[in-house]
Amino acid sequence: MRSTVGTRRCHPFARWKRHRAGVPAALALLALVFATPCPAHGRHVDDGHISEDTLTMAAVPKSVEVGTKDPKFPVWPLYEGRKIVGYLFRTNDLVDIPGFAGTPINLLIAMDSQGVFMDVKLIHQNEPVFVNGIGTEPLLSFLQQYKGKSIRSNIKVAAPHETVDKEGGINTYVDGISRASASVRIINETILNAALKVAREKMADQLPRETARPAPQTVRPMTWRQLVDKGYIRHLKLTNGAVESAFAGTRFAGIDPEVADNPDKAYIDLYFAQINVPSIGRNILDENTWRRLEDKVGDTNEAIILMSNGPKSFKGEDFVPGAVPDTLSVRQGKFPINLRNQVLDITFQAGVPQFLEAEVYMIDRRSGFDPSVPWRLMLRIPRSRGYFLEEGTSRDFSADYSLPANLFVWPSTGPDRPWLAAWKTRKWEIGLLAVALAALSFGLARQDWLTRRRGLLAWSRPLFLAFVLVFVGWYAQGQLSIVTILGLVKLARAGGDLTFLLYDPISLLLWLYVLATLAIWARGPFCGWLCPYGAMQELVSKVATFARLRPLRLGEPARRRLALVKYGVLAFLVAGALVVPDSAERLAEVEPFKTAITLEFHREWPYVVYALALTLGSALVYKGFCQFLCPLGALLSLSAFLRHHRWLPRRADCGKPCQICRIRCEYGAITRTGSIRYAECVQCLDCVAILHDPSRCVPLRLEKEGKSLRRIPTREATP
Repeated sequence: MRSTVGTRRCHPFARWKRHRAGVPAALALLALVFATPCPAHGRHVDDGHISEDTLTMAAVPKSVEVGTKDPKFPVWPLYEGRKIVGYLFRTNDLVDIPGFAGTPINLLIAMDSQGVFMDVKLIHQNEPVFVNGIGTEPLLSFLQQYKGKSIRSNIKVAAPHETVDKEGGINTYVDGISRASASVRIINETILNAALKVAREKMADQLPRETARPAPQTVRPMTWRQLVDKGYIRHLKLTNGAVESAFAGTRFAGIDPEVADNPDKAYIDLYFAQINVPSIGRNILDENTWRRLEDKVGDTNEAIILMSNGPKSFKGEDFVPGAVPDTLSVRQGKFPINLRNQVLDITFQAGVPQFLEAEVYMIDRRSGFDPSVPWRLMLRIPRSRGYFLEEGTSRDFSADYSLPANLFVWPSTGPDRPWLAAWKTRKWEIGLLAVALAALSFGLARQDWLTRRRGLLAWSRPLFLAFVLVFVGWYAQGQLSIVTILGLVKLARAGGDLTFLLYDPISLLLWLYVLATLAIWARGPFCGWLCPYGAMQELVSKVATFARLRPLRLGEPARRRLALVKYGVLAFLVAGALVVPDSAERLAEVEPFKTAITLEFHREWPYVVYALALTLGSALVYKGFCQFLCPLGALLSLSAFLRHHRWLPRRADCGKPCQICRIRCEYGAITRTGSIRYAECVQCLDCVAILHDPSRCVPLRLEKEGKSLRRIPTREATP
C-alpha cells in the first residue's frame, strides 16, 4: 500500500509548493508596482494642494484679471479694469452630485456676468468609463461644447445617434458620449446646478435666494371649480386661429388644412398645476396616487401636472416617457428650469373632469426653482415642411402661474444637511441591509441553532455570500476598504470632520456594525460574512471544490509566517498615509476591491490581471489574499487580542488527540492543541457544525457508541 507521505510527494504541484512561501510577498510587490503613480489623464489642475495662482489662471482668458477669492461665497471675481465681468468657481465648492464611482466630478468654470460660459475645465473625475475605459479625451471634447452657451438656455445632453433640433427647439443640446450617457448627464447637472447657484448669489434679482417648500398643513377640501377659480389650477386654451395667426406671413402658414379651416375650434385645452402642494394634489388625486407622488418627489423635487383634452397633444410627436420634453419648459425670472417626465399611474378623485392626457413632470430643486415665486409655463408648437430637405420652425405660447405665500414654508437658517438626501433616496437599500445584518447577528449569536440543523449552514452560507457579493458589493457599492481608514489617518493629521462618511449610508452602516461587533466576534462578521471580495474568493473556492480541483495546503509554520505579511502591508500603508498622504489611495491598490467590486473589472489591464490572479488563486490557496495580504483584515484582527471570552465551543478531546476540525479549517485558525486563533478566525462556523455532527465529529460519534477516543491511535486524520 502506498504511504500517505509518498502520495504527497507525487502531488503535481510539489515543486511549486517548495517556493510557495514567497508567493504572497510577490503578489504584494506586484500590487505596489501597479499602485505607483500613473499619468493623471484628464486632470488639468491638481485638486489636492494647488496654489491659488494656478487655480485662477486655469480657465480665464489672458485679457481678464482674476480677483481674490470671495471670503463669503466660493468664487473668484473676474475683472476688466475695475468692472466685474464674470466669476470663476469650482463645482465641488457648490454642489455635491456623486458620479458612478461615488465621488463628484470636480470642474473649474469661468462664467461671465450675463450667465454665459467662458470655459469649463476638468479638475478631477473618477468615472470608471473615463478612468479606465474610453479615456478622458472624449470628456474634454464634451466640456468644450459649453463655451458660449448661456445658463438662460435649457442645456440638455443629446443621446448618441439622437437627431435633435439644436437651434430651433426649446432646449439647447450638447452632444453626448457613446457608452457614457449617464456620466455626461451627471456632469451636465453638476455644471448647471453650480452655475445657477452662482447666478442666484452674484447676479442680483435674477432668482430668489431662498427656496420655499409646500406647507404640509391640513388640507381644506375644495372642488375642481374652486381650485380653478382660486388660480391653484391654471388654464391655457389655444384655438386653431390663434395658432395659425402665430405662423402668419411665413412659409409654414396654412400647411395644416384642418387647423386653417376651423379657426374657432380648440387646438389644445390644457390645465396645469403644482401638484405636490398638498392643498392641490390631495384635492384632485386619489390617496394611492398621492402617496406614490410623495415618494417620487422626496426632498429634492417639485412636481407639475399637465392635463389636456386636445385635440392636439402637449407632449409632442417624439415624446419619450421619463425623458426631458422638447415642447415644454418652465421659466422663473430670466432663467429656464429643467423639466423631466415622471412615469406615474394617475387616478383622479371623483368630480375631477376626465382628460385624454395627464402627465407629471419633475423639477430638480437644486436648480434653484422656488415654487413660491411666480413662474411661466412655455409650450412650443413646431411645424415642418418638406420631405427630403425638411425644414422647420416653431412658436412659443405661455401661461403664468403663481400661488399664495400661505401654501409654503421657508427653510430655517440652521445648518444644511445635504447628506440626508442620500439616506432618503436609498431607504429600501438601507432596509434590506438592516434585515441582512439582523439575520447575520441572529445566526452568530445562535450558533447552536444554526449548526445543529443538518445542512442549514451548508446552503445558507453560500446564499448569504452571494447576496453580499451581488447586492452589498456590486449594486450598493458597500465594499469596505482600507482607503477609509487611510482617509481617517490623513484627517487626523490635517484636521477636519467626519461628515463625508454620512454621504454613503450603506458603507457607514457596515462600518458601524463591524465596529460594534469587534468586541463580540472580532474580525469574523466582516471578514467571514460581509466582505464582498471575500465572498467572491470563497465562492470561487467552492466552485473549484465542486470541480474537484485539489487545493494546496500550507503547513502551520508557513501559514503563521505568511499571515504576518498583512500586518507589514498595513504598517506600510499607514506610514505612507502619514508621510506621503497624496499617495495613500494609490498605495491602497494593493487591495483588489476597487477593480473587482467597485468597477467590476472594468479597468486598465494590469489592475484586472492582478485582481483576477488573486481571485482565481483562491481555487488553489483558500482566500489567499484575505489570509496573507489584506491590510483591512489585519487591522480588524487586532481586536482579537483584546477579547476576554472564547465564543466558539470546543470539546475536551479537540486537539487531544482529535485533529478533524484543524484539518478541515480552510483558514488554518485551529492549532494542533485544538485551540482557536481568533485573530485568524473568520467565524465561518464549520468547526461548530462538525462539533454537532456525529457523522464528522469523532469524539461525538464514539461517545454515543460508549467508546473513548483516547484508546484510538493519535495519528492525524486525512481530510
